[in-house]
Amino acid sequence: MKPVLVVMAAGIGSRYGGLKQMDPVGPSGEWIIEYSIYDAIQAGFEKVVFIINKKIEKDFKEIVGSKLKNQIEIEYAIQDLHDIPTEAPDNRIKPWGTAHAVYSVRNIVKGPFAVINADDFYGRDAYIKIYDALEKNTEDFILLGYKLKNTLTDNGSVARGVCQTRDDKLVEIIERIHIEDLETGPAYLENDQYYPIDKETTVSMNMWGFTPIMISEIEKRLIGFFENEVKINPLKSEFYLPMVVDQLIKEEVVDVKVLTTHEKWFGVTYADDKAGVVKAISDLVDEKIYPSKLWEV
Repeated sequence: MKPVLVVMAAGIGSRYGGLKQMDPVGPSGEWIIEYSIYDAIQAGFEKVVFIINKKIEKDFKEIVGSKLKNQIEIEYAIQDLHDIPTEAPDNRIKPWGTAHAVYSVRNIVKGPFAVINADDFYGRDAYIKIYDALEKNTEDFILLGYKLKNTLTDNGSVARGVCQTRDDKLVEIIERIHIEDLETGPAYLENDQYYPIDKETTVSMNMWGFTPIMISEIEKRLIGFFENEVKINPLKSEFYLPMVVDQLIKEEVVDVKVLTTHEKWFGVTYADDKAGVVKAISDLVDEKIYPSKLWEV
């Protein structure tokens, strides 16, 4: 089976205030998600599965799907708050997180697959490396790692999976939900205190390569998540991909190969990030990495 690209886009409507408000960053009005699909196609991907939520389904298919349908095979999976092995807590609005998002593709994806966020720019090199690794790989998981210094914003904090590696394999991954580039250098916030973190540290941007084992392991662990995490914090607890991967490593269920890239991450985490992203895309167009109009025939 050829590797499939899975794009986590269920939260894209809430972040952009509705799809019609998605910020264009390319010279012809392209969104970040279009550059992701363009790079994926160049790397060899022939099919994409978009994980969306029911509220944005109509808009997403009409706005994003219609633009891309002639470029790549598309399927859709719905991340539903109630698609869980138990009852959802009353008043829960927040989605269950990235691992639950991947759980939603269990009836669609049967072979190797890559996972990305919809609103992060990863760069061509990252897609080439992860596609090639998935084509050759039959057992191991893949993490496309970035240097922390290439994933920070000047406009606030970011969440990153901080990685410990040994011999190009992932040993541990810890989700740090608040990392800032301070005057003294990068640091993460924990219990109201900042701790320095080396700018050369490898971090995860949620670009993963998985075998179907990942989906079955998520299914197994969902019940434990609800029995433990959700009981403690029913309205805000989330089931993260790095959380599941870290458990699998420590239980010696899988090995995770870490591939690194020189690419710089771009994303509109904050409104003030947009100008920098537009400038970065413009520079890549000037360098002929991308055409000025992505889908021009």
